[in-house]
Amino acid sequence: MDAALPAAPDYAVARYNMVESQLRPNKVRNAQVLEAMGKIPREMFVPTPLTGIAYIDEDLQVGTGRYLLEPMVLARFLEEADIKSTDRVLDIAPASGYSTAILAALALEVVAVERDPALIQQTVGNCDRLKLTNVSVQLGPLTDGWKASAPYDVIIVNGAADHVPNILSSQLAEGGRLLIAIRRFGPAQAAHKTEARFYERIHGTLSSRTLFDANVKVLPGFEAKPVFSF
Repeated sequence: MDAALPAAPDYAVARYNMVESQLRPNKVRNAQVLEAMGKIPREMFVPTPLTGIAYIDEDLQVGTGRYLLEPMVLARFLEEADIKSTDRVLDIAPASGYSTAILAALALEVVAVERDPALIQQTVGNCDRLKLTNVSVQLGPLTDGWKASAPYDVIIVNGAADHVPNILSSQLAEGGRLLIAIRRFGPAQAAHKTEARFYERIHGTLSSRTLFDANVKVLPGFEAKPVFSF
């Protein structure tokens, strides 16, 4: 008797389970966010060997040193951003484009910025397959954002940083929100923890608050410059 072939993953069930077991229990209540993350096929955005674990509650590597954010972290960012259908969004470091696709379901317009040409190609291809018409994908340094289309109502950074670059925060509109994870250091510069943070421009001033602890990888270019002492 021939051995039975393993059953193909049921991605619709995996998406449902992600929403019900990872997102709802972690303070994600926005119906539009839950609907988008319950429909967009995350398996499309990961390398073929990882499609079977596309909905695991961990960051997934999609390139050299590059990851898709854990679903819960991305969903919490989107929950706090409170994206309206009239908002213009800047998506920094979408890698293969999963966050861009989710944002496209929520916002009027999404500008995605990637520095890796191979990841740009993946993002464009994935957005084309999903027939997303409100997305533009740009190649450039992640820390520079995309000034040509600024200001933005929302900026999402898909990774951690040691600080928020001024050139990026300056692209927020009045009332604009920026979501990013910030790495905090303990004694002797040993990494202590990474915090998800919410920034908002009010009367021209950038205020911030901590949301939750998040184990997020630092993005290339967002590391603090070494300080030398003699």
